[in-house]
Amino acid sequence: MIPASAKIDGIWKVLPPGVHDATLDEIEQRFATNETRRRLYEGFARGVEALKRAGCKEVLLDGSFVTDKPNPGDFDACWDPTGMDPKKLDPVFLDFSDGRREQKRKFGGEFFPSSARANGSRTFVEFFQNDKYTGKPKGIVRVRL
Repeated sequence: MIPASAKIDGIWKVLPPGVHDATLDEIEQRFATNETRRRLYEGFARGVEALKRAGCKEVLLDGSFVTDKPNPGDFDACWDPTGMDPKKLDPVFLDFSDGRREQKRKFGGEFFPSSARANGSRTFVEFFQNDKYTGKPKGIVRVRL
């Protein structure tokens, strides 16, 4: 279940600290609340389905999409590569060129391997759990596949 968002001195309300489990249906109900958000949700869901076909077991969702920002520009997500079949993985998930242009074109957001380093020291899972405006802890959403 996705908990209520709260203001932490940043620009938008964010999820409380922690990793919050949710289904795709729960994410859709909570965050796909207007045309922009619906388009982003549909792209995220397509990406999740493609990752699932390659054997991915969980995807974590972050970015302004999981805040109360009325019209987020995209979403940020990371996926657990453990046990996946690299032959079934769409190559776009490993294409980080040109600001991840192809991922954004195909899905409307960005997907990173969860074990990769976001800033040289922290994994994306760790990096996503800090508000970029305040540096304070915040929550992310996990979809178990």
